[in-house]
Amino acid sequence: MIPRGDRQGAAEHGHRITAAIACHVARAGGSIDQLTQLLLHPEHEGGRHTRHIALRSGQTRALDYIRRVWNSASKTISTTIALSSRHDAYEVLAALRDRIETTPWHGERGRTALRVLRAHLNFAEIAGGPLHHASERQTAEEAGVSRTTLRVVYETALRPRGWLRRLRVGHGREGSTWYLGDGNIPVHGGPALLSRFRSTQFPPDPALGEWTTPETATTADIDSTVLGRLMGHDAFAHHGLGSAALVLISALHLRPNQTVGELVGTSSVSRATTYRTLKRLADHGLVQHTGETWTLAPRALEGFGIRLPDADNSHTAAPAQGWDKVAEQHGTWGVAARRKALHAAERAAYQEALDRNAEHRSRAVVIVRDGRQVLVPVPRPDEIPPAWHAPDGRVLDPATGRPAADWRVATDGRLILITPADQRSYDELAAAHAEALSEWESVA
Repeated sequence: MIPRGDRQGAAEHGHRITAAIACHVARAGGSIDQLTQLLLHPEHEGGRHTRHIALRSGQTRALDYIRRVWNSASKTISTTIALSSRHDAYEVLAALRDRIETTPWHGERGRTALRVLRAHLNFAEIAGGPLHHASERQTAEEAGVSRTTLRVVYETALRPRGWLRRLRVGHGREGSTWYLGDGNIPVHGGPALLSRFRSTQFPPDPALGEWTTPETATTADIDSTVLGRLMGHDAFAHHGLGSAALVLISALHLRPNQTVGELVGTSSVSRATTYRTLKRLADHGLVQHTGETWTLAPRALEGFGIRLPDADNSHTAAPAQGWDKVAEQHGTWGVAARRKALHAAERAAYQEALDRNAEHRSRAVVIVRDGRQVLVPVPRPDEIPPAWHAPDGRVLDPATGRPAADWRVATDGRLILITPADQRSYDELAAAHAEALSEWESVA
């Protein structure tokens, strides 16, 4: 008997391998018949999952599974672009930036998701492509939000909508591996990204035909570069000016002289929030209005390397004098510094724990044979007494007497730790250990 968790992990791993093979065949110009012949070949290791389905549920079920995998792979390949150079990667990032700037981000959670996504876009531009590395603490500092808010946005907005994919969980000093998507995945049955898209000042009257369309437009128009430079400042923290002010400033920087109605469409901020935020910005001298049109103050964005479209190019921007005062008035001055200090302390504590664990490990011994290194097996202290063995390969915790969820007993009677960061199944871990032992014995 194999534990249900191990069976599910093995099935998911087998499906990922099958999907990768299908994508490779589709990209190489193959057909579904060639994929079927490849997966059902008895000597092809990558078809083990498909052959297991055929053995357990029949040939028809296996062929239907291959057909579904092929359709999904063909759709994925048709919507992706092969990046052959750094120039192609930057073109993809530029198109993604345009899509982010024209996507409506409704509600406070949507605007927070925009800040987090813009932080990942900054990391991707530095890395030179959609594939990049970033830790949670690093992203939280870049976006100017807490780690708790960051995780909520990941799970409810960005990952379900296809904007971000985590390919590998970070460990130690290495951040997680992320890939930027295009946000084309619709959400079904999950938390809605929209928080409140209709005005609630007066109840609608169906007889008068009121509110037949959403208040905000279906497309936005902002300058995300301005947003990316401002979002880490204390003035735009949660209890400060907030994300609504960020989006409105970005919209006004791209298109000056907009009315409130136009700002509602370009910023995707509700009318009531737009009026309230513009008043707060005007009290700080950051925006001004002439009649019904609003625009940024001439020197509102100085100190961040941002110039207004009609600014004098010969004028040298001096450090901003008012942003810190804005943060002090709202009680958010020092939020970013305290967040960085907390993250630095957490990193130091984590590294200290890693160092303590490393002290209990002996240095690996290798020999060189035919130009390659072979690990020398050493006496391992993880062999457990038979009294700790539980059914189905589980391990009894000697302190509680209950099975431990993260441990399994290998075929040689030694412990194997399975953590969420390790994507391999128990069978693969045991096979890898047996292969390493066999290689050493052959060399010896």
